[in-house]
Amino acid sequence: MNHHILVADDDAQIRDVLRIGLTQAGYGVTEVGDGAAALAQVQKAMPDLIILDIGMPEMDGLEVCREIRRESQVPILFLTAQGDEIDRVVGL
Repeated sequence: MNHHILVADDDAQIRDVLRIGLTQAGYGVTEVGDGAAALAQVQKAMPDLIILDIGMPEMDGLEVCREIRRESQVPILFLTAQGDEIDRVVGL
């Protein structure tokens, strides 16, 4: 079975690095560059894992996570450049 991962980050270089590493490891990868596109992709086809940047345009990662959690318990890994403790607590 080929597991599928959604990578949602507004930084194309980060998406490229993640895509390359994940596809080399045998995962299917879909990339999106903003929160609204991430939510649309999840509604279209639920991935096995979501790698989600917190600071994205259109809809931030925390909002995307809240929307996803209304329907699913799919695992979500947060990516962020924010290092404040409160950001980690809110993510949890």
